[in-house]
Amino acid sequence: MRGLARREFCLVLLRRMADLRPDLVAEALPRLGATRAEAHAAHTRWQALQHARRAPKGLALRTAVLGPPEELEDRRFGDLDVQVRRWPVPLWPHLFWEVLSGPGGSVLHEHLARAPGSGVPAAAAGRLLVWEHVLDDVVGLPGARSVDPGVVTRWAVQLPGGERATFVWGLLQQVDGPLPGQPATRRAPL
Repeated sequence: MRGLARREFCLVLLRRMADLRPDLVAEALPRLGATRAEAHAAHTRWQALQHARRAPKGLALRTAVLGPPEELEDRRFGDLDVQVRRWPVPLWPHLFWEVLSGPGGSVLHEHLARAPGSGVPAAAAGRLLVWEHVLDDVVGLPGARSVDPGVVTRWAVQLPGGERATFVWGLLQQVDGPLPGQPATRRAPL
């Protein structure tokens, strides 16, 4: 897709993450060799493609931008056949961009997911790593409960003891309300 590729797609993802973690986004831009202006231009281009009548839609748009997926898996949910596609992303080498698509290439769900063989330590209550752990790492913890934050790109998980983990595009952004006496949530080194 003219003007967008995996690097620029990372910039698009960073746009929503900047709402919660402008500090981490500012640190990430140089790692992609990008400026704020380039990030803004990538986001503007993505939004234009989302709404352009002649641009590819759904899965076709993701494939045009990201190229062929590195992994493709067929799954069945009840009586619905779906496909899961995964692409590596340059900013997070331990993650994949994962798209769940339905019949006709409609995008049903998309987020950052753990890549096989990732060296990130297992998630545990009180030991969550911002910008390292993903939704699937945390939602499976004992006593964890998903919460609908009402924003399409965000997810939240309520943890035992009152902690609330907030995710953007499936990547942990912050943990609020740590239990007294427990270690604070660590941020992974950039």
